[in-house]
Amino acid sequence: MQKIIELEGPPNEQAKGTLANLYQTIFGSTVSAEMRERLEFNQDILLLFAVDTNNEAIGFKIGYRDDPETYYSWLGGVLPQYRGEGIAARLMERQHVWCAARGYKYVRTKTMNQWRSMLLLNIKMGFDVIGTQTGRSGVVKIILEKVL
Repeated sequence: MQKIIELEGPPNEQAKGTLANLYQTIFGSTVSAEMRERLEFNQDILLLFAVDTNNEAIGFKIGYRDDPETYYSWLGGVLPQYRGEGIAARLMERQHVWCAARGYKYVRTKTMNQWRSMLLLNIKMGFDVIGTQTGRSGVVKIILEKVL
């Protein structure tokens, strides 16, 4: 990874396209209407892209304001061929520095048991499990929070 690109506010068309391509490759599905809506209407959106030495996006992290003290770390991922290089951790660290600089006291996220590497990374990075939530589809989500 060469650098992290930081984009604040609703993403422009180019950033949306890059995000959609990464999301499709990483998760195997397309960006939904609900996801596009979250990108447009939430406050304090921060979109981070990890790029390689050719300036190609290889990972991302995105979040937004949950409440005045809490930032919601919503989505993130790294292309399979770049996993295990610490890219997700660097994206997370950058997000947390940005949040602290803006006065947020907490970062909250949700994950599922199937994403064990993300669960373990969150715990390694200082998150605590604070509960669970059953989604509309019946899948249990693990809620984690970190004090900044």
